[in-house]
Amino acid sequence: MSEYRYKLPDVGEGVVEAEIVEWRIKVGDTVEEDQPILDVMTDKATVEVPCAVNGTVTKIVGEPGDVIPVGTEILFIDTSGAPAPSEAADEPSRPDASEEVPAPQAEVKKQPKSEKNPHPEEPPKAASKGKGVAPTTRASGEKPLASPAVRQRAREADIDLATVPGTGTAGRITHTDLDDFIAAGGRLAARTGGAGSGRGKRTGVQEQKIIGLRRKIAENMVKAKTTIPHIAYVEEIDLTALEDLRAHLNATKRDDQPRLTIIPFLAAALCRALPDTPQANAHYDSEAGVLTKYEGVHLGVATATPNGLMVPTIKHAEAMDVWELAAELGRLAKAARDGKATKDELSGSTVTITSLGAIGGLVTTPVINLPETAIIGVNKMQELPRFDDGGRVVPRKLMNLSSSFDHRIVDGYEAAVLIQNVKAYLENPATLFM
Repeated sequence: MSEYRYKLPDVGEGVVEAEIVEWRIKVGDTVEEDQPILDVMTDKATVEVPCAVNGTVTKIVGEPGDVIPVGTEILFIDTSGAPAPSEAADEPSRPDASEEVPAPQAEVKKQPKSEKNPHPEEPPKAASKGKGVAPTTRASGEKPLASPAVRQRAREADIDLATVPGTGTAGRITHTDLDDFIAAGGRLAARTGGAGSGRGKRTGVQEQKIIGLRRKIAENMVKAKTTIPHIAYVEEIDLTALEDLRAHLNATKRDDQPRLTIIPFLAAALCRALPDTPQANAHYDSEAGVLTKYEGVHLGVATATPNGLMVPTIKHAEAMDVWELAAELGRLAKAARDGKATKDELSGSTVTITSLGAIGGLVTTPVINLPETAIIGVNKMQELPRFDDGGRVVPRKLMNLSSSFDHRIVDGYEAAVLIQNVKAYLENPATLFM
């Protein structure tokens, strides 16, 4: 038997280890050169690792959640009788002893562009059953193969994946398979307990291993909350004038200009206010006892993605106007959601803005993004009655800013000064253009 021993490669970021997120193959599967076989994660980047040879999988080392050093042998492939990979076609043949072939360069995992089904892209696979490919039948008790995104959808729909036929490689369940199953009544079958059962009781219990990006988020949140004494400051902002200006700018903008949301204005206001409170635009190294203040504002914007929360960074936001901020914000958010954001784009922030948009609630208590010293939280906007200067009740468009500060570095008074300065810019938006 000619055996190829696959070593976990350096995924191109100079890392020394990576966490296994998902195996796309199993023992006994036939694999081909360049076929995606494994997803790993490091430093908030999910990476798709391709195979280097054609053959049959004989052994897999490591399970999802395991952290594996680069260079570790994690996959054994029998290459007997398999066509040689194109890269080695002109090389002299080797003895049938175990071969150690250099692993290929990993490729950053891509996400689909479609907005209709914003789930991570499936690996190359056979055509869907709609094109004549019969679903693979699993043995009794065999764990179904599916990506984390497919499993999440199944959990939300209360569907047991063991009942879903898979048409992907090695019986892998795809988003299309799940869509077809639901369209055929699978959702109803999974939720009801039979005719006449009424609502029925939900008695299922699920255990989910926390791995990949979710594990890193959990670790960072625990470290931030146990290390940083947070102080919260909440202030109501009257956005009536800003909303009038924003509507006018959006109605008169050029075709090549992005649509303006509130966030670019908040970013501009924050950049103008931070010089008076420089300790809020900083990194604090508690072990060294050193506070590093930055003149430039590298603005992190917390972004929800299919793979979890990421914080892409607008570098030197202080040098941009609202149009440039909106364009860069849109570009970075799309890159993060599509899984195409680079390591540089996901690091280096000095202060962060977080927003839940229309579902932002009235008050939140955001967790500071280590090693920063401040985070600005945006809550939902509401039209509410308020008294004007003449004592009359008038409708106003109001929104709360809920912000957190590292109380070791930023005093309560200093936090209040920063937010009041931001408020002054937002309530008098013309000053942002002066």
